[in-house]
Amino acid sequence: MSTFYINDRPVGPEHPPLVLAEVGINHEGKIDKAIQLVDAAVAVGAEVVKFQCHITEKEMIPTDMTPGAISTERLWDIIKRCELTASEEAQVKDYCAEKGIIYLSTPFSREAADRLNEFGVGAFKIGSGECNNHPLLNHVAAMGKPMIVSTGMNDIQSVRKTVAILENHRVPYALLHCTSMYPTPYDQVRLNAITDLQQAFPGIPIGSSDHSMGIWTALGAVALGACILEKHFTISRSWPGPDTGISIEPDELADLVQGSRAVWEAMGGSKSILPEEKPVIEFAYATVVTTAPIAAGEAFTRDNIWVKRPGTGKILAEQYESVIGKRAAQALPADVHVNPEHVADF
Repeated sequence: MSTFYINDRPVGPEHPPLVLAEVGINHEGKIDKAIQLVDAAVAVGAEVVKFQCHITEKEMIPTDMTPGAISTERLWDIIKRCELTASEEAQVKDYCAEKGIIYLSTPFSREAADRLNEFGVGAFKIGSGECNNHPLLNHVAAMGKPMIVSTGMNDIQSVRKTVAILENHRVPYALLHCTSMYPTPYDQVRLNAITDLQQAFPGIPIGSSDHSMGIWTALGAVALGACILEKHFTISRSWPGPDTGISIEPDELADLVQGSRAVWEAMGGSKSILPEEKPVIEFAYATVVTTAPIAAGEAFTRDNIWVKRPGTGKILAEQYESVIGKRAAQALPADVHVNPEHVADF
């Protein structure tokens, strides 16, 4: 499995899932809000805060199109309003470094990618809409930095073309399963797609970029081997903005950070008895005991023996039937363990 590094943070199945708190454009183009969101992510232990780098004129032509169910506002107006200037983005990145949290951003144009590269970002996050944008993928991959690519609105055949570009440039990369619906109904999340990507691209770290409500499906993704988890993040869903309604809040982000690590730590192992279970075995198992006094030579029957705790006797409950009908090698009082030496011909 290909582990790679973003700054000094290893990413791969042998390490706890990397949680990306996606601010995106939830700052609404306001630098003070962007800083607030960084602080909120840091406060709950997030390792990465991710933004979006928009230079509107470089990523789209003027249009009256709206982003469907997300908002009735013109897409152009949304993006333009939510831009941060180059100096503001540099300020956010520097603030992240000061606070000890990794800064990532998604470029939506080659100019945005160039800006981020000049900032010295540790990796690039590619959104689902750019998964099959081969010119932009080539432009970013040529910079030689790790790439995390969301794959919403793409099938395995389409993703193979993306992977070929990344492999050609020999950059470290990860793929994120994503359903591009806002919010995503639980029955459309399709966690099994994580397994599909793992099988199609063995050895490549696979993760989840999730747009469903809450953190439940993200935690489920960890159990399937997701190495990266991305969720939209806001301080409050009451804030204005097209993505705040599907975003998680700080308490949920805290639960996601802690919960994803817990699920990751709980994975692995096999169905065997652990040495650490021995103390519990001694009181929880049942073993064969007498339920009435038994004379020497008397037969063991269901009326004079049964199985009870603690499990410190030498004949386990599963061996009960093998004792029935045999005779006592010595007299036994009631309520004592029946051990092999008490049973003739055991």
